[in-house]
Amino acid sequence: MIVRPGGMFRAAPFLGFAGFGAFWGVWGAGLPLLRAQAGVSDAEFGVVLLFIAAGALPAMLLAGRLVDALGLRVTGVLLALLGVMGVVLSAAAVNYAALCAGILLMGACSGAADVALNTLAATVEKRTGRPVVARSHAAFSATVALSSLATGALTAIADSLLVNFAAGAVVVVALGLAVITATRPAHADDDAAAPEGAATRPGRMSGWIALIMVGAIGAFAFAAENAYQSWSAVLLTDAFTASPALAAVAPAAFATTAALTRFATGTVTLRRPIATLVAASAIATAGGVLTAFAATLPLALGGVIAAAVGTSALFPTLLSYGLRPVPDGSRGRATSAISTVAYLGYLAGPAYFGLLADATGVQRTFLGIAALTAVVLAAIPALPALKRAGGWPARGRRRRRAGSTG
Repeated sequence: MIVRPGGMFRAAPFLGFAGFGAFWGVWGAGLPLLRAQAGVSDAEFGVVLLFIAAGALPAMLLAGRLVDALGLRVTGVLLALLGVMGVVLSAAAVNYAALCAGILLMGACSGAADVALNTLAATVEKRTGRPVVARSHAAFSATVALSSLATGALTAIADSLLVNFAAGAVVVVALGLAVITATRPAHADDDAAAPEGAATRPGRMSGWIALIMVGAIGAFAFAAENAYQSWSAVLLTDAFTASPALAAVAPAAFATTAALTRFATGTVTLRRPIATLVAASAIATAGGVLTAFAATLPLALGGVIAAAVGTSALFPTLLSYGLRPVPDGSRGRATSAISTVAYLGYLAGPAYFGLLADATGVQRTFLGIAALTAVVLAAIPALPALKRAGGWPARGRRRRRAGSTG
């Protein structure tokens, strides 16, 4: 029988991911002001942005243990801390050294919140049997778009980095507090599941290897998704001489399509994960080929949109599928394992694309991105075997049979 927790608990992942998206919308729209305030060159700013990853990776490795030890309520704390960190960064980043230190800390807060939010979403999904992971990620994509537009409008009025991040912090902290309230034991129905902070014995080493392999497949998916989001505007500018305003349609269309796809496919993602992964990776690969050989701008944009449909479904489905058999007391560490490895693909993607673009040109480089999703397609048949080899405790398997819908 599937546990049906209270409504506040079911809403917690959506509130959390909305807050996460609100922060990153402010961040993306505020980068020009941040660079100008710190007084750094483009080259220096490019190096500075690497500190996001430098802070995020170790935090992602540790955050899962923190959630397993302290419970899901820590998710709201980490999200609120991220909102506050944005204000601190905007006030303190007045030179190169302060900017590096601030972004390092911000990256750590973001990485920790990312793992905690995904752990929360996977837990609610397992206890309710609803497609929470995919739709939570959809909420993130939609809120990034809305927050970016709102920040742009606020910049036109106040032209202040501090005002932007302060306004964002109000939203992020409020949603973080809502997550804390929603994940109190009274709302989370912890008596129906293992206590969140219980020291559940993790599975055999094969279980962790299986999770790392799922994360490795996710790394290819992340690299492809990041490439389209980051380079599609450059594609329209370089290959089709589009104006900056027209070129901006490509990443906007990609983000919008990603959000709509995650909302629309949530149920099939949960019930038919392998079929979803096969279809999504095939569509993404076809989109990459179309983008690489498109003779006109509309065809190229069609390829980008097809790739958005495919790539947007990949990581949420992999995460949901990989975490489903994991017992409550180990889910935070399991999320860390998958997310940290997958994040490496997100980091490597821009460098991979840049090297290919230098050799073949931006448009033909999308063949290389299609190759990444083709690797995902080729790896999908191994997923059921990896899951069977996971070796999680019997109690975790029994809970899966009782609570899974697919």
